[in-house]
Amino acid sequence: MRLLLIEDSPRLRDLLTERVHGAGWRLDSVGDASQARTACAAVAYDLVLLDLGLPDYDGLELLTQLRQDGLAAPILVITARSGIDDRVNALDKGADDFLIKPFNHLELLARCRALLRRTTAHMLDVVEVGALTFEPASGAARIAGEVLPLSPRERSLLEVLVRHAGQVVPKETLEMKLSEVGDEISTNAVELAVSRLRRRLLAFDTRVALETVRGIGYLLREAPAHA
Repeated sequence: MRLLLIEDSPRLRDLLTERVHGAGWRLDSVGDASQARTACAAVAYDLVLLDLGLPDYDGLELLTQLRQDGLAAPILVITARSGIDDRVNALDKGADDFLIKPFNHLELLARCRALLRRTTAHMLDVVEVGALTFEPASGAARIAGEVLPLSPRERSLLEVLVRHAGQVVPKETLEMKLSEVGDEISTNAVELAVSRLRRRLLAFDTRVALETVRGIGYLLREAPAHA
């Protein structure tokens, strides 16, 4: 399981990272809303822990934006705001649970486990774009049942692009995704990986177009069938 912590306190980030790792989960952490949106666009997180007091954006507004961006993972709000209005607003805007600071780390982990149990099924979804199917849980891409051979970098790019099919994905988001593969990436790594992925898709009748939006990023969309 991979979690994202959105928290501006470095001390709390370090503490929660230790606790979450001890539970056997992987945790990424960011300190502001801008980094959070970039991370959620690049990685399919299983759970998001969100502090409402962020330096660049109100956490409730970020919560709304993340849901509008298509984030389906459960969101656990962790905050010092204890008013009933804050809790109601958070739940109404898309939060799945609410935990008030200070909290016991055992309760935090228990709430995380409960949310993860409820939403394990979303990992089994298959995303379809044209004749292309992608299984996020396994990373397998298929065309009419036939496996599409992909390198680790191509698979990482395709995962982001299919999750945001019909939307322009910024180049910076893809750079962040490629950096997870493990190798140090060059300045033109995204262009090279996109070019290879495009060639693979063109070799099949996928009815999928991978377009370059100059100066912004890349767009994967279903192409119209030929007459």
